[in-house]
Amino acid sequence: MFIDQLEIDVYSGAGGHGAVSFRREKYAPFGGPDGGNGGNGGSVWVKVNPALNTLLPLRNLRRYRAPDGKRGGPSNQTGASGDDLVLFVPRGTLIRDRMTQTLLADLTGPEDAVEIAVGGRGGKGNAHFTTSTHQAPRFAQDGQPGEERLLALELKMMADVGLVGFPNAGKSTLVRAVSAARPKVADYPFTTLEPSLGVVQADSFDGFVMADIPGIIEGASDGAGLGLRFIKHIERTGILLFLIDPLDPTTPVADAYRILDGELVKFNPRLARKKRFVAFTKCDLVWGEVADAVRTLSTELTSNGIEVFEISAMKKINTARLVQRLFEGVKAERGTWHLPEIEEPVPTPKMSSDPLDELS
Repeated sequence: MFIDQLEIDVYSGAGGHGAVSFRREKYAPFGGPDGGNGGNGGSVWVKVNPALNTLLPLRNLRRYRAPDGKRGGPSNQTGASGDDLVLFVPRGTLIRDRMTQTLLADLTGPEDAVEIAVGGRGGKGNAHFTTSTHQAPRFAQDGQPGEERLLALELKMMADVGLVGFPNAGKSTLVRAVSAARPKVADYPFTTLEPSLGVVQADSFDGFVMADIPGIIEGASDGAGLGLRFIKHIERTGILLFLIDPLDPTTPVADAYRILDGELVKFNPRLARKKRFVAFTKCDLVWGEVADAVRTLSTELTSNGIEVFEISAMKKINTARLVQRLFEGVKAERGTWHLPEIEEPVPTPKMSSDPLDELS
């Protein structure tokens, strides 16, 4: 199951209280205060796991709580700190505060991590407050409470190549033909109901990730069909590959590219700047007037600097050449393409200092 939106509540651990204790030994009747400090509460971290491509692992629980710190003990024993809680998410996960919609983090790197809720600091024991004028303090500091965060997680998949096309244009068939991924293939609209990723091996040592995005229809940017639910995943791809089915009875070949490009630009104008290729699918079945229409649109696209291919994923006609050109494009773009502009992440605020610190 593919999950790309999720709401969770996270709580960092509270700090342990400091101890009030006095040394008691047979030959040291005035041993003085020896109450230890409380341990710090565990923090909540959100970290990228490159092996994930869905938020599904976090779906089963709504609330996540890090352990509290332990109370300090006698003989200056410091309480144990609570372990940090780490939640793993896929690359491309955005984390927002659910109440204010403030963007807290955008995790795009394979090793990105953010401390989303800071654990409470442990309280100081009475030994900490001993001074020359106050040699037997009978108070200790309470541990600070943990933080509560109400989070909205949103995944925008990251891939080198994103497939753009109408339903049944052959996107899933192409992914199956050039990678080990096995998305569902069937002869009815919206066979693909969730994005899937396939790793395409372009040579012996390197390759790229191809994303099979559910089909787009005219009006998708306004909510038609599957609407904006999956079109957003195209934002994070490096290169766009438009797949056009010349035999689609609902959309003339001459209008197909214009409609697809228009929906993307309406959704996010910056998508117009992405490197793109166009592939006409099912070329082994095209002839007559349809073939003429394909040639006319190919000439128009080529004149605009867009490279065009005629392929048959089912019979693997021209797919090897397409993969090689995509790979060359990916290598050229990897160092230059940027993620869509977003709000600057807001740092997680630190816990406020305790007034009792002023006594130390």
